[in-house]
Amino acid sequence: MMNKTSIPVPQLPRSMPEEQGIQSSAISAFLNRIKESQLALHSFMLLRHGHVVAEGWWAPYSPERRHMLFSLSKSFTATAIGLAAAEQLLSLEDKVISFFPEEAPGNPGSHLAGMNIRHLLMMGTGHTSDTMPEMMKDAEGNWVRAFLQLPVDREPGSHFLYNTGATYMLSAILQKVTGQTLLDFLHPRLFSPLGIINPVWDSCPRGINTGGFGLSITTEDIARFGQLYLQKGLWNGKQLLPQEWVAEASALQIQNGDGKPDSGDWSQGYGYQFWRCRHGLYRGDGAFGQFCIVMPEQDAVVAITSGTHQMQEVMNAVWELLLPALNDIQPELGQQASAAEQLAGQLRSLSIIPPEIKPLSALESSINGQTYQLESNDLQIDALSISISDNEARLTLQDQHGGSQELILGRGAWAASQVRLMPGPAAPDAMMSSFTWTAEDTLQLTLLMVEQPFIFTIEITFSEQSLTLTQSANVSMGAPEPVTIKGRIQA
Repeated sequence: MMNKTSIPVPQLPRSMPEEQGIQSSAISAFLNRIKESQLALHSFMLLRHGHVVAEGWWAPYSPERRHMLFSLSKSFTATAIGLAAAEQLLSLEDKVISFFPEEAPGNPGSHLAGMNIRHLLMMGTGHTSDTMPEMMKDAEGNWVRAFLQLPVDREPGSHFLYNTGATYMLSAILQKVTGQTLLDFLHPRLFSPLGIINPVWDSCPRGINTGGFGLSITTEDIARFGQLYLQKGLWNGKQLLPQEWVAEASALQIQNGDGKPDSGDWSQGYGYQFWRCRHGLYRGDGAFGQFCIVMPEQDAVVAITSGTHQMQEVMNAVWELLLPALNDIQPELGQQASAAEQLAGQLRSLSIIPPEIKPLSALESSINGQTYQLESNDLQIDALSISISDNEARLTLQDQHGGSQELILGRGAWAASQVRLMPGPAAPDAMMSSFTWTAEDTLQLTLLMVEQPFIFTIEITFSEQSLTLTQSANVSMGAPEPVTIKGRIQA
């Protein structure tokens, strides 16, 4: 396993926007659009000619924090396959079942037998539904076997289907041929040369990195990755990735729509775990607005993290406001200085404001320190208690196994703590949380996960001996269903 390090990493070079041929006023207009459209960005970085010309984090998100990438992880997995192919550890024509003879069905059928690594890369496996949900249900945690047992209804290479299980299989194949996890394989070949320090990648029950999701790195790390592709695999004078791989991975490998400009950015074709975009661009992206957008003709990269379902609207803002401004046209010097000053102020003041509706309630003294026993619930919280002081609340959560966690919340302000919100063995999450009263009997808690897209809002309504708790989330993979739990004061 790679060792963690605190060695400082040189930043990418910084520059004023106008020095790299883009007007500050265009970036300001982009930030205004994001605010007006309530697109819930967490971070934004724009590179031009290899220089960071604008960067901002909506506090309490911050530059040093890793952010979960979801499917943007796929582009890193594909890169590992490109590196392995360059080292002749595998070929894109290698058949998938050849790596796992012990897991493959006795009679695989012509479609599964013909599926190769290239088909996995281009999302052309021949499946007609994403394999990952079924793989994750495997009772023995054997995702490889589960993938190989699923029907392949169409000829590989003939049909695009976004298939996260296919990317997991790339990770499994890499681990099979190298004896290393995807993360460990990439460390000396990609992460370390780019200055990406301490990346984290989730694993399946059998210790294989998930590949199609689960990578967490910083915003500047995303930008470095995009810049590497923009530079056709060249970094600090060394060819980290073959130019041929960059060209192939970013080119259209399989159609996924009509390709018309008015059809949006999920119908322009697909490469090797990269999406083709309108305007001749390409990108890696992940759920809820994690973006690495590469603009070859404009010599620019955009890195974004966020927590939104409106991913097309985020891209529209980039195409409509940033892309036309990458034209090297210089405004008057006086206009430059004024616009640059305004942009700098905008970037410094980006923030997510914690709710503050009704600062105080007379109920605070009566609920202080009370423990409430909760009915059985999917959150696996057995009981909770709240202690409120002048500007701080402490929410203690007791689970069904006798463990407890404490969440710290600021009164109309963010307060930091580490809490594991999701059931299971995962490590605690970095949280910034606040509380306010929405009515005399209703307490609202806002829980912001600063290394993920999720923000949870918990409304607790108190009566004499009981409470009703309702939890909702800003984004979710399915329809966001609020969770309602009732509880009573513990005898």
